[in-house]
Amino acid sequence: MKLQPTRRGPLQCHGLHVLALTDENGRLIWISAARPGRTHDITAARRDHLLAHLRAAGLGVLADLGFLGLDDDPDNPVVVTGFKATRARKLTPGQKDANRALAAGRVPVERGFAHLKNWRILTKLRTDPARATHLFRALLVLTSIEATTDN
Repeated sequence: MKLQPTRRGPLQCHGLHVLALTDENGRLIWISAARPGRTHDITAARRDHLLAHLRAAGLGVLADLGFLGLDDDPDNPVVVTGFKATRARKLTPGQKDANRALAAGRVPVERGFAHLKNWRILTKLRTDPARATHLFRALLVLTSIEATTDN
């Protein structure tokens, strides 16, 4: 999730970059530390040692194309991404079907991210990533409490 940058006075406050994991029902499980908005998805995942934690827990992740090339173990993949087409290389019908199946599996996950983005405080948040991390962790707790009271 990326928040839009804004300009305030002589200093420029950038947006924030946060990684989040949800379960198969779209409930938030984990939120990373907030980083500057210029941080790429793969860089943030590597700094959080996400692959090692997922392998230790025996979990897998359905990810978007921003994580293409993150997983370095083809025999035991943890991160499943779709296929990327280029101008020179079009996707085969099988690759298109695989992308459709992956997109169908990611629908509940995207609902979890959309639920996180519904918090209005995030639209106006322009602060230091260290301060924002505390806010995101508090939102994780609030969303988990909200999910348990809904059931």
